[in-house]
Order: sequence, then structure tokens, then C-alpha cells
Amino acid sequence: MAGRRYRFDPRRPGVREAMFWKPLGDGRVVCNLCHKRCIIAPGAFGACGVRYNHNGKLYTLVYGLLTAANPDPIEKKPLMHFNPGACVFSISTAGCNFYCKFCQNWVLSQSRYDKIFGEPYDPEEVVKLAIENGCQGISYTYNEPTIFYEFMYDTAKLAKKEGLFNTMVTNGYMTPEAIKELGPYMDAATVDFKGGGNKEFYRKFMGVLDPEPIFDSILAMKKEGWWIEITNLVVPKYGDKEEDIRKLARWIVENLGDETPFHLLRFHPDYKLQNLPPTPLETLEKLAKIAMEEGLKHVYIGNVGNHPLENTYCPRCGELVVKRLGFYIVDWRLTKDFRCPRCGYKLNFKGKFWGSRSQSFLI
Repeated sequence: MAGRRYRFDPRRPGVREAMFWKPLGDGRVVCNLCHKRCIIAPGAFGACGVRYNHNGKLYTLVYGLLTAANPDPIEKKPLMHFNPGACVFSISTAGCNFYCKFCQNWVLSQSRYDKIFGEPYDPEEVVKLAIENGCQGISYTYNEPTIFYEFMYDTAKLAKKEGLFNTMVTNGYMTPEAIKELGPYMDAATVDFKGGGNKEFYRKFMGVLDPEPIFDSILAMKKEGWWIEITNLVVPKYGDKEEDIRKLARWIVENLGDETPFHLLRFHPDYKLQNLPPTPLETLEKLAKIAMEEGLKHVYIGNVGNHPLENTYCPRCGELVVKRLGFYIVDWRLTKDFRCPRCGYKLNFKGKFWGSRSQSFLI
């Protein structure tokens, strides 16, 4: 989009020179932050709508311009096996590099160009608020955190110095070079697939030509030592194919391990797909069974509420070891080193248990 409706002002809150770009000549630049690798002419935006070429230099327009700043349970991300029971301070901005027609946070993600909004913060304020709210970590979430990479990077570095961990909820389209730079400061990532990673679904409903780079990004995250959990939004009729879930589950087993948490999320009608019903529970249960058949040991169903597959079971003996209600742990039965109290099997958790809603501990 040409910038004729946007008046660039370097003094405006949120404006900062971007990272990961190179000049191409004639004033054009290439942005290497996400796999779209936009070539941007002077006076134009990247696909995300928040990175702008002014006189041959690329700027982010959302540095610290936050649309949300609040504490959340870590299970909301969802991260079920990383620092369970912890509180994370969640932040977001406007903008996104995807154009999902079903986005639940579309007011944030699809606000771009001349409609960017938010309240200005600096990294020190975010870290201070996280600590004051009793949070153990910071989560970069709600819209795609790649979009506010520079602020995430600065905040994550400071958070680590203050003893906080960092997590992100991402569509997985960040480039390997951007992941490597962020690598030492990020601890965990929830990577969100939609429609089982089906290529045609991504093209038709998300404005993404090819989801294949997401797999490369996940492997780059793994190389950096990040904890990874995978989600998949199941969109009825268009994004609920059994073969796609089978293929995705098989890839997770082969590349991340069979105890990688996999979350099947219920679709709710929103934004431009309000004509579809919520995902039938039967569909989610059927796809969960398929993922388990492919070897995944921790398959969860989300956005449903009070379902047996919100809970964690021992892969060896089937014992219920963590009971959840929505985003909260209500019963914790694992030992301090994450072993099943019945058979002694060590489950795939990382970090520490920070407490449950009921504080009803059996061990």
C-alpha cells in the first residue's frame, strides 16, 4: 500500500528504525523479518501494515505502542507443560502479517496503515508491571509478535536480567535469522496452525501462499532450545480434514517428539466467517483420536470448557495427573520432578509448578 494516506513523523510514539532489512537501491528495501520478505517501495508498507519505508529506510510504527498489557494464566496461551500454574504478563500491538478471515483478535491484528493505535510503553515499564502483578514471565501474544519484534526483543532481554521467562504465541512465520537473534532470550513458543496446515486453506482464508516455512521456523526454534507446543484451529467444513491432522501429528512426532503437547482448538464464528457454526465437539474428539493414533501422547481440546481432554494423563498408566478447568489447574498430582504418583513415569514438563487455583495438592 502506498503511503499517501499516512503522514510519517519520526517523533510519533511507536516509530523506531526496524531490524532485519536491507536496501535494494532506488529507495526500495527488503524486510527479512518474516518469510514474506516484502520488497517495499518508498512511502509504502509491508504486508503487516506496520513497517514503513521512509526515504529508503525501514521503520516499525508499533514499538511499545501496546494494545494490551495484562496478567494471564500461562495455560491461556496455551502452554500446558511449561511452568504450569505460572502467571504471565501479556502484551500486544496492532498489525499482523496474516489476513485470517476468522481472527478472534481482528480489531488488533487487522488495524494497520493509518489505523494503528495503542498506548506507549517502554520495556522497563512492561517488566516492572509484570513483577508488580506477581507474574513469573512475559508473553508476547494476541496479535502476531513478529510484528513488534524490536520491542519484544528489547523487553525479553531486560526480562531475563530480572529473572523472568519469556514466551510467545506465534503463527510461525518468523525467519530463521530473526529466531536466532531472539534465541537466547525466548524460552517457549506456542506455534498456531490453522486448518491443519493445509496449503489451500492458508491461501483462501489467511492470505498466505505457502505454510511450509512454518516447519522450518519450528525447527529453528527447537535448535535454539525453546520449549514448543503446537495448536491447530479446526474450522468446520473448510479446515477439518482428517488427512491434514494426521500429517501434522506425524510431523510433530518425528521432529519434536511424541510428548509434544498438541492442542486442537474450537473455532467460534467471528470477523469475516460469521456464517459458520462453532466446531462440533464430535469433530474435535475425532481429530484428537487421530492425533493419538499417530503417536502423540498429550493431545488437548481447547476453547470448549470442562472437557476430559483439557486434562493431562500419564502416558504409561493413564492416571489423571493434572486436572484443569478452563485456563486453571484445579488439581495437581505430579511429584516435584513431574513423575506420575501411580507408576513413577516422568512426564514431559519444563520449569516448575507454580500452584493451582484450588491449591489442593496430593503430593
